[in-house]
Amino acid sequence: MSDPFALQSADLAALAGRARLRSLQTRRGVDFASNDYVALANAPRMRAALRAALDRGVAVGAGGSRLLRGNAPEHEALEEQAARFFGCESALYLANGYGANSALLSTVPQKGDLIVYDSLIHASAHEGMRLSRADRAMAAHNDVQAFADAIARWRAKGGTGNVWIAVESLYSMDGDRAPLDDLIALADAHDGVLMVDEAHATGVFGPDGRGLAAHLDGRANVIALRTCGKALGAEGALVCGPQVVRDYLVNRGRGFIFSTAPSPLMAVAVSEALRICVEEPERRERLMALVNRANELLAPLGATVSGSQIVPLILGEDARTMAVSEAVQCAGFDLRGIRPPTVPIGTSRLRISLTLNATADDVERLAACLVEVIG
Repeated sequence: MSDPFALQSADLAALAGRARLRSLQTRRGVDFASNDYVALANAPRMRAALRAALDRGVAVGAGGSRLLRGNAPEHEALEEQAARFFGCESALYLANGYGANSALLSTVPQKGDLIVYDSLIHASAHEGMRLSRADRAMAAHNDVQAFADAIARWRAKGGTGNVWIAVESLYSMDGDRAPLDDLIALADAHDGVLMVDEAHATGVFGPDGRGLAAHLDGRANVIALRTCGKALGAEGALVCGPQVVRDYLVNRGRGFIFSTAPSPLMAVAVSEALRICVEEPERRERLMALVNRANELLAPLGATVSGSQIVPLILGEDARTMAVSEAVQCAGFDLRGIRPPTVPIGTSRLRISLTLNATADDVERLAACLVEVIG
């Protein structure tokens, strides 16, 4: 019998030959790899909220999709709280950011519409667009004119539908920000909708941690995705925007309709995280102080000063990146190498993620280690 997995084995071998083979690793060393930016994932208040929920009988699992018996009071309470917190008309809670992005982009834009997306947008957005019936066009990263040109080309070819502009507010591998004010002006000029993935900004930036798009919340042509598994320290994602978007996803979003609902306990955790964002602003202040110190120490090594908690140190070659990553991990720092296809070819890097799980002293020791390893 021939090997039914011969192609898969050959693909894995080819990845290994290019230093791109991935494997799972458990946590080790000081955290410079997670997205737990303000250290809520194991915060005492989060643990206490979950214990109290268990004590009052909140179920561990949802038991079904939200359109069946899986819709718990905790889900709806979180959505009402989130709509108030973010200042939007409605919010819908889904199991994770990947699923939410995929459901949103595959469902809401319609046949005959155009989605213009940033070249560095999340893989989950690409998955949603692949399933969408809308046309799509890529724009150069953070280039508003490129977005405008893509819309103009589409209109010139006879495109008459709605325009959807899809971006991240803070990019996960470079740590830079989208020009949101210019993009919303572009959306307004074309009667379009701005779709903003706030995954890495929620809980870190904006008033009370409401993100970089906080000043756009409540607008009729803005949809924001707030991931709950990063700075909010839990799981799930909130699609925030007009009520019609929520209603349409509930009725037409296959990724929502046919998925088991998130755990009611996770809804409790996200709810507590939103309260912590308001009541403990010092977490964000401490993180920004850590960012500033890291920039001072890491910029001389060639790290990009992004102005955010994501600091890329681009090394270029895949093999070199992974060798440096392994050496740093052996020295006691959990810092992972990032390779294509996650980042463009030739830009393999160390993605230094700054969180309150590390201290200023940890940052100083990491910088000294990198000086020794990189040379």
